[in-house]
Amino acid sequence: MNRQILRLAIPNIISNLSVPLLGAVDTAVVGRLEHVYYLGAIAVGSIIFDFIFWGFGFLRMGTTGMVAQAYGAGNNRKTKIILMRVLLVAAVSSLLILILQYPLIDISLAIIDASPEVEEYTRLYYHIRIFAAPATLALFGLNGWFLGMQNSTYPMIVTIFLNIVNIILNLIFVFRFNMTVDGVATGSLIASFLALALAIILYKKKYGGVKLNIRWNELIETSELKKFFSVNSDIVIRTLCLIFSYAFFTAKSAEMGDVVLAANTILLQMWYISSYGTDGFAYAAESLVGRFKGANDDESLKLAVKANMLWGLGLGLMGTIGYAVFDAEILSLFTDKENVIAVAMTVVIWLIVAPLVNSVCFIWDGVYIGATATAAMRNSMLVATILVFVPVYYISESFAGVHALWMAMTAFMVARGLILTLYAPSRIFNRQTG
Repeated sequence: MNRQILRLAIPNIISNLSVPLLGAVDTAVVGRLEHVYYLGAIAVGSIIFDFIFWGFGFLRMGTTGMVAQAYGAGNNRKTKIILMRVLLVAAVSSLLILILQYPLIDISLAIIDASPEVEEYTRLYYHIRIFAAPATLALFGLNGWFLGMQNSTYPMIVTIFLNIVNIILNLIFVFRFNMTVDGVATGSLIASFLALALAIILYKKKYGGVKLNIRWNELIETSELKKFFSVNSDIVIRTLCLIFSYAFFTAKSAEMGDVVLAANTILLQMWYISSYGTDGFAYAAESLVGRFKGANDDESLKLAVKANMLWGLGLGLMGTIGYAVFDAEILSLFTDKENVIAVAMTVVIWLIVAPLVNSVCFIWDGVYIGATATAAMRNSMLVATILVFVPVYYISESFAGVHALWMAMTAFMVARGLILTLYAPSRIFNRQTG
């Protein structure tokens, strides 16, 4: 079992770590420009795109679980139908995003109380990167399909290619052509379409030779569409709650001033680095749990859950130790501004505990996605957001200041892990709880 997990997890870890690496490079590049508000614009713009793009993250997550179960059942035709269906949804969704781009940015900036300079450069960043929507959503679907087919190598290749190209373009546009946030956005736009082209080439190479003659009525078959949107509506709600927590965190940081916003932006990048590493094992759990569910192999399912949880906790512990030892050194890689580093160091303890604390809910997310037990994920996220995250912040904000944001975020993650653990006997292992 450990061999199967590592075969899937290692490529996922490598590709996942390239995602926050891109954010880290962008933060480091913009963090060295003349004005702090450039960094604030990247932070606010990224949160807006988290809402817009990761609101469609179900195209990746929902696809993996359904394809893995079809793969485990030996139904190759169904795996192809799911792919065509998800790409159709991605195309329609990206068209709607482009049509609604102006009201989306206006509403977003009305909610986030940023400085005039941050707002100006956020708009500049947004109106360029928004045109990456078709490529981004299609990549969600293709990478989710590859993972469901127990192929973590292709998503690794595509993701690493995407982020390396993005980093190179960002460095060229900012330092060679003296652009600011518009250079970062342009790099993201170009890299997204180049990565989509690579993903299609890889698909054609390995899976495109078999012609199944899928008919239109199969793509819009009522019962399958109902299952598709039922699973994915739960994931949408879960994802929007997660993005809300990060958006709330960023919006409240912005209210505390550009220096606090810059400090918390850097700490969040470090938070993402540790979470994306653990997500490598969460993705392995998605693939294996879905496969064993589809094959009705309960013993292998239990082993996969236990082993992935142990691997995730181990990696989380390594992250906690690493941040505890090298916190100041890592912060100095992101910015040379002493006032930003000083603010970050006052709350860095919350970052240090995060990798270990967060690993539990991240691994459970993978398990529940693979099992398509998405209603439980939705419910746990709603409880953690409404009854834990928001109350903890407002109760502690008056006496804890910036610490209140990190207390709320930590409590939010703990609540998610605890609730999903309590749900597991009945929702994953089909045992009745007392």
